[in-house]
Amino acid sequence: MQNYGKAINTFLGQYPTGIAFITVTGVGLFALRKWLAGGVCTSKARLDGKTVLITGANTGIGKETAVDMASRGARVILACRDMTRANQAAEGIRKRSGNGNVIVKKLDLASLQSVRQLAKEILESEERLDILINNAGIMSCPKWQTEDGFEMQFGTNHLGHFLLTNCLLGLLKKSVPSRIVNVSSLAHEKGKIYFDDINLDKDYSPWKSYRQSKLANVLFTRELATRLQGTGVTTYSLHPGVIRTELGRHFWPTIPLWKRAIFKTLSFWLKSPREGAQTTIHCAVEESLSDVSGLYYSDCAPKTVAPQGQDDASAKKLWDLSASMVGLA
Repeated sequence: MQNYGKAINTFLGQYPTGIAFITVTGVGLFALRKWLAGGVCTSKARLDGKTVLITGANTGIGKETAVDMASRGARVILACRDMTRANQAAEGIRKRSGNGNVIVKKLDLASLQSVRQLAKEILESEERLDILINNAGIMSCPKWQTEDGFEMQFGTNHLGHFLLTNCLLGLLKKSVPSRIVNVSSLAHEKGKIYFDDINLDKDYSPWKSYRQSKLANVLFTRELATRLQGTGVTTYSLHPGVIRTELGRHFWPTIPLWKRAIFKTLSFWLKSPREGAQTTIHCAVEESLSDVSGLYYSDCAPKTVAPQGQDDASAKKLWDLSASMVGLA
């Protein structure tokens, strides 16, 4: 053992500069990784006796959000399209949180009938709904259509959640103070609402569509806050960060192999799903936000949205168009 210690001391004495460089580099990389992980929700709020509904909660940040909500004592409803994966996720969430009050409901946001059916079931079975987290989404897919003939990304990311939220507003108002959290994206900054070609039939591109849908999330949140003033229901939109999740499954096969290799190498620096869920959790439970509504958040802090996301006239116009498209009075 003494010889081993001697050898280490000799090595340290021979290469002090190299060892110092490696140490400083390692500490620096660790600090950089922690910084890239972003903000962390510090609220210790309990949710005992409260009900939380999360769309797309069988994977990624939705699942991690569900674990957190369940750990705080909430009754958690996972609203998912794939029931097999949803049931598997629910079992894992129950084990990780120690909370058995986690249930699964069928929801296909690309079908207005499915959205209405879920809302009907919730209204019939639940006495309250304290937090609605519109988390599910699709990114950069080909030119697909929803069951009702809408462009897939706009239909799933915006219209499905627009209808679900409106159908559940009565229950949310009954459960005040309550919250609606809409997961948007930094992509909204380059987005535009194509009111004259909302389904992008004239000029479709996957990213153009995604950016439009994410801007729609921001404008929806803004208009919803205006309409819900004084009701006790507050709304929030957010950018979760760039995260290692399945969201890019449609985008991934379209890029060259050499770019995939680079992305794989850089994936260490992306947020994990748990890290990416922090801003959603913050908006859902942070006590200091109880009197704030309609704002946009990133890394657990309010951020300024792009100018087109602050346009109240566009927000109202989008609301009216969306209501017409989904058949709301």
